[in-house]
Amino acid sequence: MKSKVASLIFLSYFWMIAAMALPPPDPEFVLRGTAAPVHTLHFSCRGQEPEFPILFSGSANGLVQIWNLKTHRVDKTMDGHGGKSVYWVETIHGRDGLLSQGRDQKICLWDLAEGRNVVTDSISVDSVGFCRCSLLKVAQDRWLIAMPANDPDEVQVLELPSKTSVCTLKPEAGAKLGMPMCLKLWQPGFGACPFLMAGYEDGSVILWNLSMGKMLSRLACHQEPVMSLDFDSEKAKGVSGSSEKVLSVWSLDEQQNLKVHKTHELINSGISDVTIRQDRKILATAGWDYRIRIFGWKKVKPLAVLDYHTATVHCVAFSDHSRPSERLLAAGSNDQRISIWSLYNRT
Repeated sequence: MKSKVASLIFLSYFWMIAAMALPPPDPEFVLRGTAAPVHTLHFSCRGQEPEFPILFSGSANGLVQIWNLKTHRVDKTMDGHGGKSVYWVETIHGRDGLLSQGRDQKICLWDLAEGRNVVTDSISVDSVGFCRCSLLKVAQDRWLIAMPANDPDEVQVLELPSKTSVCTLKPEAGAKLGMPMCLKLWQPGFGACPFLMAGYEDGSVILWNLSMGKMLSRLACHQEPVMSLDFDSEKAKGVSGSSEKVLSVWSLDEQQNLKVHKTHELINSGISDVTIRQDRKILATAGWDYRIRIFGWKKVKPLAVLDYHTATVHCVAFSDHSRPSERLLAAGSNDQRISIWSLYNRT
């Protein structure tokens, strides 16, 4: 009996060590042809047949490209930003419309219905920073978009498609937040009061109530500017990264106070982007050290380090496939390549 128990313990230990020793996977495939560093990615994979899954990319050369994920090739290349870097794209009206934000201080609205690819409207953005917009659907054919405002430390929120101003979020006098660096619109449930999480140049993350145009809570998360953040409204928990060697995880209590939940020390400094998968099971980060890191979201446990790119990884995005087994992760890099990965897809 003792020998059987000893054998079982040995086998369990052996398989645990073997699992730990497994090397990270290679990309499922790699998309080449951007001819410039890739700064933003956005999937659209929920279309019905005969529609196919697609990926939008925005690059430093001002081009937006639509990638066919069946053929692994570019279907369309669109130029609406005069050669200035595109650093945010997101679909609107399903995949019939697209918003793109560029360094030309303009947000373009593209009509992609029935094979078209024309800019039908635009919004001027006075900020010259790299703060990406955030989009939230609040009703049928109605969205909110948050963006940097005229004054360097302010955020403007508009309603789309009317472009009506909803509010301008102004810090209190003497707050010294610096510029907004990253934005995340969210709401507790569809139709509920919308909120904004914003990361600032001074390292703070702030919760704003849009209905009141009021700051509800401020948390010092980093010593350096907040480069990226994401927020899980179901778990009331968020994550942010900066130029430091720290991934900060914070939570929102019932009194709407932000609190540090935990911090995770990184080997190398610099996080360009963070994103939580839609099923709230894993988190991906884009690193200045050329690596993509995968964490379990529940405990922020490191799961994998994906070492493929040869330059800074600027952006990461999870696909919106309906079937969990088809979910993908995309990463865009300064090496002008987009890596596509299939990871932790079992439910």
